[in-house]
Amino acid sequence: MRRAWIDASAGVAGDMLLAALLDAGARLEAVRAAVAAVIPDEVRLTPRQVTRAGLRATHLQVESTDRHHPRTWDDIRELISRTTLPGRVRGDALAVFERLAHAEARVHGVPVAQVHFHEVGAWDSIADVVGVCTALHDLGVSELSAGPVAVGSGRVRTAHGELPVPVPAVAELAAGWRILAGGEGELATPTGMALVTALARECAELPPMRLEATGIGAGGRDVPGRPNVVRVLLGVEGDQPEDAIVLEANIDDLDPRIWPTVLTSLLEAGAADAWLVPIVMKKGRPAHTLCVLASPGQADPLRSAIFRLTTTLGVRERAVRKTPLERGWAHVDVLGARLPVKVGHRDGVIVQATPEFEDAARLAVQEGLAVRAVLDAALAAARTARLAPGEPVPSHLEETCSRH
Repeated sequence: MRRAWIDASAGVAGDMLLAALLDAGARLEAVRAAVAAVIPDEVRLTPRQVTRAGLRATHLQVESTDRHHPRTWDDIRELISRTTLPGRVRGDALAVFERLAHAEARVHGVPVAQVHFHEVGAWDSIADVVGVCTALHDLGVSELSAGPVAVGSGRVRTAHGELPVPVPAVAELAAGWRILAGGEGELATPTGMALVTALARECAELPPMRLEATGIGAGGRDVPGRPNVVRVLLGVEGDQPEDAIVLEANIDDLDPRIWPTVLTSLLEAGAADAWLVPIVMKKGRPAHTLCVLASPGQADPLRSAIFRLTTTLGVRERAVRKTPLERGWAHVDVLGARLPVKVGHRDGVIVQATPEFEDAARLAVQEGLAVRAVLDAALAAARTARLAPGEPVPSHLEETCSRH
């Protein structure tokens, strides 16, 4: 499950949230195409890198092409509904606008169908809402939550005159949500508040996740001492089980000297792992069960390889679920050589750290030592380098290994 958490402790606006999602990896071309599907040729979206109180962020410039028109909630609903956007994107965008329309209707005392989005701007609110919903879909987010929202303080001038902060629409949208002042001025806009409260499952602290990316979206103002940004933290929930398959065959008539080459060939053919289990078959004959672990997509070629490499007349298979640790490489200095250490980790903490055997064996031959002595020296060097269970994952960890 991929989840995202919104940090709105400095406020939130629709363009800031969209910029944060783009900064986290959502594709700009997908967002532009979705917005154009609703309001063709009305909006330009231009991201750029900025700093806010010394913090790097992405600022998204949402510009009108002067071809927009004032629209009611009914107009916007019709525009979104008739597009070919993915069903989830359409549904989420309609939910946000419906929430926004009901809030505006209550504030102004008019029927929902007559709400005009003049205060939030129909064209830029469409870009923000459709853009955010598309970006979440593009990132594969299945669960969204958010922390308390800073709404600001003081007063702000609007089309209806001077209003207190939070403005009435934001206050209406924030009902049931935890809010705080957070600073001077208007820090949360109606569109931003509608996006958070309509799409986020709950108001909660940062949930446990394996962090994959952080996106930072900037507001238009650079406030000294307080970064004017929205952050989005993107990750997956804990260790993620993966679908796999185990192929098995009972074999009692293969020359045992061949087994090492069979296992090596299966690993080279794409198996995640391959091993033998000693068994006793009918009439007391000693035999082995050949076991091969693989992704479902590798089942066919590996099944063919088993038939080609062994004497079996049949292969059985079963589906399994595996939960791998994240993996990477580090290196330690041993006897003047650099030996790789495979590091398995979860939630930022090392779980396993194992010197690579083949490299240790080659160094042992080169130095005329027992392999065990080289492995012991490598483990001692790894502990000295804080590559040991319970230690934090080092920042210099190299590229992730294949996950078996």
